[in-house]
Amino acid sequence: MNAELSYTYAVVRPTPDLAEGTLPGVAGVASGAVRLVGAAGVAAAVGSVPESDFSEAALQVRLENLAWLERVARAHHGVVEFLASRTTVLPLRLATVYVDDDRVRDVLRRGAEAFTRMLDRFAGQVEWGVKVYAEIPREPAEPDDDEADAPDPGRSYLRKRRRQRADQGAARSAAAEAVERIEAAAGEVAVELARHRPQQGELAVGTGENIANDSYLVPGKRSEEFRDRVRRSTRDLQGVRVEITGPWAPYSFAVLTEPEAPEGVLRP
Repeated sequence: MNAELSYTYAVVRPTPDLAEGTLPGVAGVASGAVRLVGAAGVAAAVGSVPESDFSEAALQVRLENLAWLERVARAHHGVVEFLASRTTVLPLRLATVYVDDDRVRDVLRRGAEAFTRMLDRFAGQVEWGVKVYAEIPREPAEPDDDEADAPDPGRSYLRKRRRQRADQGAARSAAAEAVERIEAAAGEVAVELARHRPQQGELAVGTGENIANDSYLVPGKRSEEFRDRVRRSTRDLQGVRVEITGPWAPYSFAVLTEPEAPEGVLRP
């Protein structure tokens, strides 16, 4: 029989609707049931997963498989969002795995003070993502009829290339200005900002070059105001696309600094 590990999704405070034991109707990673495991006034959402897929050695290989990673991420996110719709939640990073539930309880006991402090900090707050894209021309424009008929088509082509580079520079400049405007406008509402690496390659979605990939921690009651401020701040800029996503649980902000993180917290 395949050994199992305890995959841990998030930390919450137990409530009358979220008591220890199995969470009815909630399916997690590997389509498994999800349960609450409690200690020291806090609780963790936990599911059993096969050691063959989630041991440290297995994860080193599995996390390179984007299709597998996407399935796990979707299931992980589904559990966190279920909890976030009912209480304040401290999401743990993807593939936080412990040997068993007793180890999870030990982590909760030793990290109870830090967990409680963070749950207090996130009460009533949600995360919004804001991505800024520069819509950059990738190919030189076709020559105009008069340029195509010119005696020196090579010089005409170079003029087109110069115009393309100028358009690219203008789009990047506009996107950089958009980032500054958004930060200024959002700062009137948001309480924290987290910057992430712009997405490239297979992680990039949609058109344009991702210039900024930011997350804002926003009071839930001011979410519509936040979105409106972000939209209005860049409305007149050309060559820029702004993508707003959320509201989410505070994934980008649920990070314990090294001095306050007890051994094992937020680590497999």
